[in-house]
Amino acid sequence: MATISSLGIGSGLDVETLVTKLMSIEQQPINDIKTASAKLQTKISAYGQMQSAVSSMQTAAQKLSDAGLWNASTASVSDTSVATVSASSAGSQNHLLKVSQLASAQSVASRIFTNGSQTLGDGTLTIALGRWDGDPPVFTPGSSTPAAITVNATDTLSSIRDKINAANVGVNASLVNDAAGTRLVIRSLSTGENQAFQISSPDAALADLVYDGSGTGMNQTQAASNAKFNWDGLDLTSQSNTLSGLSDGITVNLLKTTVPAGGTAANAATVSIGTSNDTTSIKKAITDFVDSYNKLFNLMRDQTKYDAGTKTAGVLQGDTKAVSVQQMLRGITGGTTTLAGAFGRLSDIGLEPGQNGTLTVNSTKLDKALTNLPDLKKLFSAPDTAHKQNQGFALQWNSFATQILGTDGAITTGQSSLQKRIANNDTTISKMQDSLTLTEKRLRAQYSALDTKMASLNQLSAYVTKQFSSSSS
Repeated sequence: MATISSLGIGSGLDVETLVTKLMSIEQQPINDIKTASAKLQTKISAYGQMQSAVSSMQTAAQKLSDAGLWNASTASVSDTSVATVSASSAGSQNHLLKVSQLASAQSVASRIFTNGSQTLGDGTLTIALGRWDGDPPVFTPGSSTPAAITVNATDTLSSIRDKINAANVGVNASLVNDAAGTRLVIRSLSTGENQAFQISSPDAALADLVYDGSGTGMNQTQAASNAKFNWDGLDLTSQSNTLSGLSDGITVNLLKTTVPAGGTAANAATVSIGTSNDTTSIKKAITDFVDSYNKLFNLMRDQTKYDAGTKTAGVLQGDTKAVSVQQMLRGITGGTTTLAGAFGRLSDIGLEPGQNGTLTVNSTKLDKALTNLPDLKKLFSAPDTAHKQNQGFALQWNSFATQILGTDGAITTGQSSLQKRIANNDTTISKMQDSLTLTEKRLRAQYSALDTKMASLNQLSAYVTKQFSSSSS
């Protein structure tokens, strides 16, 4: 008897379709579990969005408790062509400035050479930093070690320039070209009387590159000098045109003198300089926090609410952890503190509760609060170790975020719980899939036996029919 190689051939039944439909029914519980896992994964994603929003809110809250924000200052100057001013932690200050002389760096220039390829001969140049005093000028070396530069007969003006720069002695050499030819120019890297330099050489071949204050060799095009200025009635000097440390947190960069043309230091004009607390940055930090807070609160509301109009539930609707996070945040923001003097609630400074738990900014009230920075700072960042619920709001928001984002926090544990449920579902599906494999194998075996039996019966029927047909004829 022939062997049945494909289900249904022996019986004529569409056994493949029958087995497929039976297995589809058997597969339905697995599909249901997969659907449940997909919903759990959606919840994990929702927790991830909440985690990101909480983190952004925490960053904004930390800004509000940063001393740098509250101590930052802005500066103004009545004539920006004379000086620029920057202020850090300067508070409110006012000063008067007169500038009679800017600090300058010494600069010398050689005679005119044909070009940068010209050679001079063998010798040694020694460059020392120090200061020039008197008339005629006398050089006093500084504490730094002079640099001895060896010049060979094959060295060009260009290579001598490069050797001077490579010596790192505190000067810079360059070649200046014009229609007349090429000059070697050497300039101090720093301004101030103590940053002058002397160039000496015992070798006649290098005499054109010597500067000793006598007028031979190189010519001085600019003397080293200190800045001279009057600050609030005090006559002061500086090696640099950048003045730091004059007053707490203020840095002044001198640009030009205030001496009128043909005038003297005695009739130098006065420039006023003022600093004030940077309330613009503080206001921006507050409004930036409100934006991040509202984004977080709107996200949590949308994820946990039920929309009766569309009859749809948020991804985390009914999730106790998500709801508790929302309630915790609302409780902090609606609370009070006794540490901020004139202010006790956020509404006192114009951060007023809006619809659905968000905050709105009343700019008029906030601007008024910004005139009382000490109390405003306390409202956000005053500590209270004994009663944490009484400390500044920024500290409370930061603690809240740290807590729920931590290892044992609501968001972390919520995600972990959902991930465990998905893992359990995967294990269950794996076991059920193994069972389905056996079930399909059993069904195929049963239908294979049925097919074989049906084929045998069909053959017998055909044989009997044939015999009856033969006998009747």
